Amino acid sequence: MKLLHSGKVRDVYADGEDIVLVASDRISVYDVILPNPIPDKGKLLNQLALWWFEQLADVVPNHVISSTDVPAEFAGRAVRCKRLEIIQVECIARGYLAGLGLREYQKQGTVSGVALPKGLVEGSKLPEPIFTPTTKAPIGEHDEFITYADVEDMVGAETAARLRDTTLEVYRRGAELAAGRGVIVADTKFEFGWDAQGRFTLGDEALTSDSSRYWPADEWQPGHPQRSFDKQIVRDWASGTGWDRTPPAPEIPEDVVELARNRYIELYQRLTGRSFTTSS
Repeated sequence: MKLLHSGKVRDVYADGEDIVLVASDRISVYDVILPNPIPDKGKLLNQLALWWFEQLADVVPNHVISSTDVPAEFAGRAVRCKRLEIIQVECIARGYLAGLGLREYQKQGTVSGVALPKGLVEGSKLPEPIFTPTTKAPIGEHDEFITYADVEDMVGAETAARLRDTTLEVYRRGAELAAGRGVIVADTKFEFGWDAQGRFTLGDEALTSDSSRYWPADEWQPGHPQRSFDKQIVRDWASGTGWDRTPPAPEIPEDVVELARNRYIELYQRLTGRSFTTSS
């Protein structure tokens, strides 16, 4: 296999006509890779993404060919995929106000050009899910909010509508399923592309703890930060260190590593109903 790209979390290999996507234990915050990993994170992300791809297969095709036909050293954290021509838009759906969406709303009353009601606070549920696309920035740079009109200019009206409608439909389906398991999907992001036959296809990952913001439904209370099942715990630690968010990043303390790992495991088990072990 030939290494094509090493991202913040995933390594992409070419293997003949296919791609092998390997999820690592690396973790990044503020677009910077931190020096120490979260043990088992790669397996947890990969297995959760595969579970979600199964749940969503009737909504949109995905890039998965096999989760077992991968090199032995990557077992459990890799997937064999179809090559896609990736559409250069980060497709984000938001059902609640948090993170960068909250900050954009506080400054302008909008997110990606979508006007929102006055008086919303951190953690507020939006009247309906919204599509808030961003650019796809290289490693070390930051994604920037763009409007739906910008997406139309970039990819054309037909593809823009497909990106928006599919993003919102997948989010709604995922949020409904998670709600039945006591979990809120506050927001999530997707990547789409075209396969060799020209089919619109969901790629990369789906509704993982890295690409989504997850909260326990029974603890949700707007007006302050929510307890999360994602990497927010690491963001919160990083923001309190005085680090200026440029490389090199500080090392994550052992207790924060363990807490983050436990949150990833708790989410995986809540959603899938499966136990996670290191041999999963």
